[in-house]
Amino acid sequence: MKCPFCGDDNTRVIDSRPADDNEAIRRRRQCDECGKRFTTYEKVETIPLIVIKKDKNRETYDRSKIESGVVRSCHKRPVSAERIAACIDQIENKIFNLEVKEIESTKIGEIVMDEIKDLDQVAYVRFASVYREFKDVNTFMSELKKLLDNK
Repeated sequence: MKCPFCGDDNTRVIDSRPADDNEAIRRRRQCDECGKRFTTYEKVETIPLIVIKKDKNRETYDRSKIESGVVRSCHKRPVSAERIAACIDQIENKIFNLEVKEIESTKIGEIVMDEIKDLDQVAYVRFASVYREFKDVNTFMSELKKLLDNK
């Protein structure tokens, strides 16, 4: 593996351990040329998932889009980074457990809403307001009513 600091090809593994609930291997490496250390992760390569957008365009699945949506909806809420990360992992597990090659963005949105509801109710309403594109107060209130009825 090439050293990210000096670009030399001579690096060696000095430590390996499981990461991400045994879904990956974390390796500490050291460059023989410059002596600096760095970390790499080894994961099983998955078949790329294609997301079908509302306008019928297709693009490759991107975890960071889900992350940014969930983090944005939890802004200034008492939700720890660990709980947010666990929620995103759960969302991703549900998506990949469907075992499909293509998925509609609306299906992903429903999965996110289902998971975020258990994370924080205010975050859920924030996400829903963007995802469902609330046009007026009545649609907002009907979503709140659904949330309160399920309590």
